[in-house]
Amino acid sequence: MPLLFSYGTLRQEAVQLATFGRRLRGEPDELVGFEQALLRIDDPAFVAASGKADHAIVRFTGRDDRRVKGTVLEVTEPELARADAYEPAGYQRISATLASGRQAWVYAAARPGSSAT
Repeated sequence: MPLLFSYGTLRQEAVQLATFGRRLRGEPDELVGFEQALLRIDDPAFVAASGKADHAIVRFTGRDDRRVKGTVLEVTEPELARADAYEPAGYQRISATLASGRQAWVYAAARPGSSAT
């Protein structure tokens, strides 16, 4: 079963129910080598659903002393596709190693010239 690391709205029960139709099982973990920042979302539907235009985003630093706290969630492949559809422009799904040593997908700042997953 794929793992998805969330540091933002995908941890919220209402978002999980609306996106996946169920509450996801998760455990606390940390994303290593990243730092958190804010991203202004221009998608009016996303802003209306979330209630705000500024959302957390993570950027790769490569520094082991930089960490972002969050939750690692267990999802199915179809749910991962629904998460891809949920995330607005500016986020890219990448694979990352967590502090626990597990590999998980995470939505991070899209790098220029790359295609979102």
